[in-house]
Amino acid sequence: MTAAAAGTLGGALQEAAGRLKAAGVGQARREARLLVALAAGVGQEVVIGWPERPFPDEAATRLSSFVARRCVGEPFSRMTGMREFWSMRFRLGPDTLDPRPDTETLVEAVLEAVPDRRLPLRILDLGTGTGCIVLALLKEYPAAYGVGLDVAPGACVIAAQNAAALDIAPRAAFAVSDWATAVDGQFDVVVSNPPYIPDCDIAELDVAVRRHDPHRALAGGPDGLSAYRSIVADLPRLLSPGGVAGFEVGAGQAKDVRELCRTAGLADLGAKCDLAGIERCILVQSTEKAG
Repeated sequence: MTAAAAGTLGGALQEAAGRLKAAGVGQARREARLLVALAAGVGQEVVIGWPERPFPDEAATRLSSFVARRCVGEPFSRMTGMREFWSMRFRLGPDTLDPRPDTETLVEAVLEAVPDRRLPLRILDLGTGTGCIVLALLKEYPAAYGVGLDVAPGACVIAAQNAAALDIAPRAAFAVSDWATAVDGQFDVVVSNPPYIPDCDIAELDVAVRRHDPHRALAGGPDGLSAYRSIVADLPRLLSPGGVAGFEVGAGQAKDVRELCRTAGLADLGAKCDLAGIERCILVQSTEKAG
């Protein structure tokens, strides 16, 4: 940052936006406003409303680093270590996927399939990452209890921290497991956003994803379906009678995953599209009768 940029919030914003635009970052001014606010330790409204406010040298140094990182594709959420999901803030870590708004479609689908919010459900989240899916569901089902499993120990630590920060910890537990190998018993709801990118496609992903999300949270094997095969094979023992399972799926994968579930003897409850009209999640149900 130049001395002129370091002088005021407005000057810093102008220079940061110019650097981001030159690097091809979309919505450069919005991105610059986020970074200036982060570097100065103020809200975006301060950057907008008081551009003449002093911007000290130490903030300019932080901003220069933030802009350089953003120019090479690092997402803003990785700089702050936080991401909003389901109107809650979740801590991120190197072992966790950065939650996307599309994944909220899975939460919505479960709420539609199991509309009674008073039920004391047992919920299992496979590949829990930040814990965002199971914790969002526990927020909506106040009598429910949830278990999140992940093969990465660091993810389980982050998920437990998120549960504590959201005051949900008494109703949530997290453990290291290769899918569901660590659990016995049955669950009323099983959810998962497993890795579903075909291995050969990972190199073509946006740099923010391929460089900053953990590889094992992305790589779904040769056809992108390896994780689904493992999970679906376990669903008959995991689901309680009448229990519901929901998966996030990649674009074009819904038909194949539904067929895997049909072969496993699960009833198809349909697919739910995201805001872009893409079938983003599927729901299935145990064919055993409840009660």
